[in-house]
Amino acid sequence: MIALLNRFQDALEATRRLDFLGPLLLRLYLVPVFWMAGTQKLKDIDATAAWFGNPDWGLGLPFPELLAWAAALTEAGGAILLLFGFAVRWISIPLIVTMLVAIFAVHWPYGWQAIADPSAPFANERVLAAAEKLERARSILREHGNYDWLTASGRFVVLNNGIEFAATYLVMLVALFFSGAGRWLSIDYWLARRFRMSR
Repeated sequence: MIALLNRFQDALEATRRLDFLGPLLLRLYLVPVFWMAGTQKLKDIDATAAWFGNPDWGLGLPFPELLAWAAALTEAGGAILLLFGFAVRWISIPLIVTMLVAIFAVHWPYGWQAIADPSAPFANERVLAAAEKLERARSILREHGNYDWLTASGRFVVLNNGIEFAATYLVMLVALFFSGAGRWLSIDYWLARRFRMSR
């Protein structure tokens, strides 16, 4: 029995030859996330800075112009660096900071869930209250609208805007910080092979 288990373990260990796939997939998943976030901020940096700074309807952060530019350039530039696997551990640090700011300054008051689903774990009062509102909206649309056409691209949901997505991206960035860009398909790997491993 032990010999059979050892064979299975040896087969499992053989998959380590493909260990570059984990960091590569994390990087490629995060590229469009940060590219969209950064370029959307850059499209109207004045509005982004206003949202960052306004305490009434925005985040109320200090130095809003500086932080808006820092966040936008970190996200858009970070997407490019992640794509090519260049300075991945270094860019993970400011991207982690942007996710922490997003979690605590934007999403924290809404709890965990990004989409309100009362049947999911961590459903807070806001999420539970959304179920009745969503059902009422569906009923109005069925009665007064073309419901089949309206739902042809997907079902109606209530955006809860909780920390779920930002926390997921944070975990992925922490993994990249510790693992690096991965072997073979990253500039970091080839630079390290050329300049660091020769010492």
